[in-house]
Amino acid sequence: MFRSLRFRLPALFLTAIILAGLVSTAVAVSVSKRYAEHTLRNQALRELGREASGIDQIYTKRAGETPPNSRELERASGDQVFVAQRAKGVDVFPGPTPAYTLVSRRVLDFRRILAGQTVRFEFTPPGRNTRLLAVARPVKLGDQIFGAVILARPKTQLRQSWLPLTWRLLPAFFAGILVAGALGWYLSRRITTPVLALSDAADEVAAGRYGVAVPEVPGGGEISHLSERFREMASQLQEADALERNFLMTVSHELRTPLTAIRGHVAALLEGVVEDEEARSYSLEVISLEADRLERLVGDVLDLAKLDTHRFALRREEVDMERLIDRAYATFGDEARRRGIDYRRSVTAKPVLETDGDRVLQVISNLLSNAFRWTPDGGRVDLALTQVDGTIRVAVDDSGPGIPTEERERIFRPFWSSDGQGGTGLGLAIARELAAALGGKIELQTAPGHGSRFELVLPARGLD
Repeated sequence: MFRSLRFRLPALFLTAIILAGLVSTAVAVSVSKRYAEHTLRNQALRELGREASGIDQIYTKRAGETPPNSRELERASGDQVFVAQRAKGVDVFPGPTPAYTLVSRRVLDFRRILAGQTVRFEFTPPGRNTRLLAVARPVKLGDQIFGAVILARPKTQLRQSWLPLTWRLLPAFFAGILVAGALGWYLSRRITTPVLALSDAADEVAAGRYGVAVPEVPGGGEISHLSERFREMASQLQEADALERNFLMTVSHELRTPLTAIRGHVAALLEGVVEDEEARSYSLEVISLEADRLERLVGDVLDLAKLDTHRFALRREEVDMERLIDRAYATFGDEARRRGIDYRRSVTAKPVLETDGDRVLQVISNLLSNAFRWTPDGGRVDLALTQVDGTIRVAVDDSGPGIPTEERERIFRPFWSSDGQGGTGLGLAIARELAAALGGKIELQTAPGHGSRFELVLPARGLD
C-alpha cells in the first residue's frame, strides 16, 4: 500500500501543504507578534499617558499636603504608581510614612521632566525582576517642579495580549490544512486514477490480452498523450498478434497443401499404383512443382527474417534492365493466356545498372504476382520500364478492385492478407524491404474500383 502511487502522491501533496502551512503560519505569527507588540506598546503608552496626566493633577493639587493613597490609585487604574523626587530630602508630601513608592530619578531622563515634558521609558524597579513600561509626568508646586509621578505596567501584559491572536490563528491553520488536503487529494486522484488504469492495462497487455480497454484521459496533457499512445500501441500489438496467428494458419495451410500432394504421389509411386510411364512422369512433375512451391515459401520467410535483422547481403553486378523485364514478363505469360488477361510489356529506356539483378527480379516478380492475384480473369496487367529524372522506374498496373485508403499501409506489412484466397502475405512486405535495401522505394497509386499501380523506383547510379 505504502509503495503505491495512490498513497504516495496524496501523501506528498499533503506533506508539502503542511510544510507550506507551517512556514506560512510561523511567518504570520512572527509578523503578527511584532505588529501586535508595536501596536499594543503604543496603545499602552497612550493609556498610561492619559492615566498619568490625571494622577499628576491629583498629586499636584495635593502637593504640600497629605498625599493620595497610591495603593487605591493603583487599584483604580490597574497600573503601578511611583514617584521620583527632584532631590533627596525634598519631600513634597510631608508625613510620618510615605504613601507612595519612591524610585531614583536616574531611571528616566529627568531633564525632560524639569523641562515640563512627558517621558516614556522602560525600567526595572529595585528588588524586582519585572520589566515595566512607564510614563512619567512632572509634579509642580506652583510653578516649580519638585518631582515626577510615574505610571507603569509590566511588559508581560503585552505578550498576554497578543497570545489570543495566536490561538485564533491555529483554527484557521488547521482549517486551511483540511481544505488544502482535500484539494490535494482530489488533484492527486485526478492524476493517479488514469495512471493506475494505464498500469492495469499494461498488466493486461503484458499477459498477452491486447484487446484491453485503455481509458481516455481528457485535458490534452502528458497523461492524455500517454493514454493515446498506449491505446495505439495496444491496437498495433493486437493487430500484430492477429497477423501472426493468421500467418501461422496460412503457412500451415500452404505447407500442408504441397506436402499432401507430394505424399500422395510418392505413396502412389511406392505402392506401384502408377504403372504407365506417362502417369509416372506426371506424378514426378507434380512432386517437383510442389517442392518448388515449398522452397519459395521457406525462402520468403527467410528473406523477410534477414531483412528485418539487416543481415541481408547484396551482390554487385551489371544488370541489363530490359533483359530483366523480359524475364519477369515471360514468367507470367502462361497464366495470362490461361486466364485471358490482356498482358502487355512496354520499354522506353534500356538502362544498365550496377545492382543485384536477382533481388531486382524478385521485387518485380512479387509485384507482378500481386497484380495477377487481384486481377480478375479477362482483366489487364501492364509492365513498363522507363527512366525519369535520374531514376529507373518499373511500373506494374492492374485492373483489380483497387485498395481502400485504410489498407494502403497495411498491405506492406508482413503476413497481411485480406482476400481469403490463400497466400502468406509476404510478397509486398519483402518487395518494399528489398527496394529499400537496393536504395530505392515502391510507390503506390490506387483508387477503389479503378485498379492499382505499383512502381519500383531505383536510382540510375545503382548501388552505392
